[in-house]
Amino acid sequence: MEIEVSTKHMSLLECLSSETRVRMIEMLRERTMYVKEIADELKLSSAIITKHIQKMEKAGILSTKLVSGTRGNQKACTLSLDQLVLQFRSPVETTNPVESTSYSVSIPIGHYTNYQVKPTCGLASPYKVIGMLDDPRYFAEPEHVEAHHLWFSSGFVEYLIPNYLIGKTQARSIRITMEICSESPGYNEDWPSDIVFSMNGINLGIWTCPGDFGSQKGNLTPDWWRKTDTQHGLLKTILVTEKCTFIDGVELSDINSTDLTLTPGQDIRFRITSPEDARYPGGISMFGSQFGHYEYDIEVTVSY
Repeated sequence: MEIEVSTKHMSLLECLSSETRVRMIEMLRERTMYVKEIADELKLSSAIITKHIQKMEKAGILSTKLVSGTRGNQKACTLSLDQLVLQFRSPVETTNPVESTSYSVSIPIGHYTNYQVKPTCGLASPYKVIGMLDDPRYFAEPEHVEAHHLWFSSGFVEYLIPNYLIGKTQARSIRITMEICSESPGYNEDWPSDIVFSMNGINLGIWTCPGDFGSQKGNLTPDWWRKTDTQHGLLKTILVTEKCTFIDGVELSDINSTDLTLTPGQDIRFRITSPEDARYPGGISMFGSQFGHYEYDIEVTVSY
């Protein structure tokens, strides 16, 4: 995950200000642990540890699930994040000190302009399922623009990013942030999926999502949504710079903004694909600002 250091993310940043919570992260880095195990190792009460867990779970740092055992149900804790990149300054400002101008847009996940999907698949607004489940025809239903959760086992969805470039300007960087994960029937947190990101037909790179997350209720997922289905995804940031393409601060490919040659009047088509012939053909689930863990649509910033 990559986040901007701002008050918008205080709940997550506050989690790192406690020595106890940082020690818990160190412990969970090695293995899944029960609440009582953590409490015993830190020599604190289970009640205190539970409060720390609730705060970290709300921030998306860890997830919990009830596991039945000889002593009844116990809460098992697992890290949800592999890494966290803190962005203090604009990447364009960091890599190139030349003054830059930018614009930002939020694209609801239901506002795709092209698609090709296969079951399992479906759409949901914050209030109901849209159309019939596992029927790709309903991705053409006019109500699809209201979707805040969509999923498919293979195929793609494509979005048109507004191009507000004028004159002789050319895009220097494009940042895209979204909540996304794999898609399995119900959910399966060990369900890898090779997800391909492309722009105007140019492959930006492949990211392998580790799973389809459902053991913990999404912070924004509505109460009517079944607890046995996908609840949330991972917040991922793709950044195309003048140097290369990154995902969460890690180099994804050597494709750069010059390769895209984005100029005024040109469409900017962003496609997210789960290929059937991938090594891990695990599908795609996407979440909008009223579903999942994070209050994000597809957030795009174009710098020029």
